Amino acid sequence: MKFRVDRAALADAVTWTARTLPQRPAIAVLAGVRLVAEDGQLTLSSFDYEVSATSHVEADVDVPGEVLVSGRLLADICKSLPDQPVDVALDGAKVTIACGAAHFTLASMAMDSYPQLPTMPALIGHADSAKLAQAVSQVARAAARDDTLPLLTTIHLEFSGDQLTLMATDRYRLAVRTLEWQPEDPEISMTAIVKSKTLQDMTKSLNNAGDAAISLATADGAPKIIGMEQTGRRMTSQLTDGDYPPVAKLFPEVAEATAVIDRQELISAVSRVALVAERSAPVRLTFAGDQVELEAGRSDDAEASEKHGCAYRGEPIQSAFNPSYLLDGLTALNQPYARLSYTEGTKPVVITGQEAPGEDDSQEMRYLLMPIRFF
Repeated sequence: MKFRVDRAALADAVTWTARTLPQRPAIAVLAGVRLVAEDGQLTLSSFDYEVSATSHVEADVDVPGEVLVSGRLLADICKSLPDQPVDVALDGAKVTIACGAAHFTLASMAMDSYPQLPTMPALIGHADSAKLAQAVSQVARAAARDDTLPLLTTIHLEFSGDQLTLMATDRYRLAVRTLEWQPEDPEISMTAIVKSKTLQDMTKSLNNAGDAAISLATADGAPKIIGMEQTGRRMTSQLTDGDYPPVAKLFPEVAEATAVIDRQELISAVSRVALVAERSAPVRLTFAGDQVELEAGRSDDAEASEKHGCAYRGEPIQSAFNPSYLLDGLTALNQPYARLSYTEGTKPVVITGQEAPGEDDSQEMRYLLMPIRFF
């Protein structure tokens, strides 16, 4: 194997492909990136039996071939090279990398122990890559961080007609985001459950320009593998088995009280009063008239309070929330105003965004947050 490739293109492709490599691989070869040079193209791939990544770059191929090398080491080397063409060659069991005055020799890894890469599943549709990445980021903050309940570390995807709905929950909050997409089958009705971290990696790694192709592979009628592809890059991931909890029904149909407030103003106020809240002690919100009062802390220790104007409809209501969870919901919105919808102070609040106080709220992003009892 022998080829020449642009340094920037190689560094970008290796870094992207190696980002999914496991920190502590079960077997050594899973820490490798596979290089295949043929037909004027270099293909780089990684796979750990769960997530695969493949990228392509143009190359001047003198001798076709393939080799497996340490992915993270190759990425570090490529990023450090001078801005000149890179010559890569396989010499026996060694891989040589030459770029300007720099010269490296790497040991190749055993190809016969490397798992076969999964094929790309069947295409089911396209979604705007920037909007998809944003939607995943918005709901991912509600996914659980630990593996006590593995199903809650995932994001639930529902493909229904021309609407794609993403959902995540950790039992204390629930985030739901809907967006339009272009299905191959207008009558599609499918669901998939993907690890939150994996789906974030998949969507963040897209170029955020143009559409991303979404694919699903099924076995015995159930989705098993999801794939995403855009401009020479593609990733696949095994799906998580199980029945996602029916949490969508937690959203109340009618709100007894609503408050509309400048979103950034509320974010700043919650951040300030939370400074005196120990650990996950709650921030208390009291709505009455045309204002909201935020309080935190205890009288025998540090305390903080602020009052801000808002457009409030309903009887006076008081509730308390984990400040970090509340901030997660507020920062997930895109609109300048936030609407907090209550049935009562001891029941979950639904947070949505809207463009102006007198307008309807947007239902594209909804964040339901459980209150903390403080009485």
